[in-house]
Amino acid sequence: MRPGPGSLAQSSDQTEQYLKALKLQTFLREHDKVSRQCAAEGVGHPDFLLRLSELELIDRHHHMMDRRIKAARFPTVKSLDSFDFLTFPSLNKALVNELARSEHIGRRDNVIAVGNSGAGKTHIAPGLGLAECQKGLSVGFTTAAALVHELIEARDEIRLLNMQKRLANLKLLIIDELGFVPLSKTGAELLFEVFGQRYERGSIMVPTNLPFDERTEVFGSESLTGALLYRLTHHAHILEMNGESYRLRQSRKTNKDQTEHEA
Repeated sequence: MRPGPGSLAQSSDQTEQYLKALKLQTFLREHDKVSRQCAAEGVGHPDFLLRLSELELIDRHHHMMDRRIKAARFPTVKSLDSFDFLTFPSLNKALVNELARSEHIGRRDNVIAVGNSGAGKTHIAPGLGLAECQKGLSVGFTTAAALVHELIEARDEIRLLNMQKRLANLKLLIIDELGFVPLSKTGAELLFEVFGQRYERGSIMVPTNLPFDERTEVFGSESLTGALLYRLTHHAHILEMNGESYRLRQSRKTNKDQTEHEA
């Protein structure tokens, strides 16, 4: 005896309640459509479940990746695919591509991108960070000044340990603008603790325009500078990015295109 329409509707409602309780949102959204597709194709229940499971897994992967990207707090989301390597012939593209494979994260290696202001560091750094997020790794992006401010605030509010644990748990921590602003003694010491806690335990990427021999004035102490640089450079890949400003070149190209269009 076949169940009546009322029984089928009740069964469907109960199924949807179970799917909600199990938090299978893609199953809930797609099961009716996939069921009709499978019926039209003569596909049995095992393949029906396989299709729904694949859709659920894909959706969860995308949602988790979106959450990781949001949690990273990139200033802008930029992919390495959109970076113009031809603008920087001296930049080691092979090394950038190697870093994008994320094997250095497993080795807890650091990355230092050294270049003039506007040399493309603010594209390469988020680009590499995005590549790590897409591989399921946790990433944090901040500036040195903002990080020091947060650390001091956390210390004053007696939650420094929690913040240090959160930073230590990141697979990659990107600290931008290191060297832009001299740090106070307290700020330099707190930043040093971050580097120390991540030494050989987690990767750090530092985009900077400051040569290594000019950093003492930023950290205020030769001994502190030396110890910090040792932890940063001991296991590090160096990206040399000096050359004409990337933003300047882009601006010139835009102006040229506009002039040609007006002509």
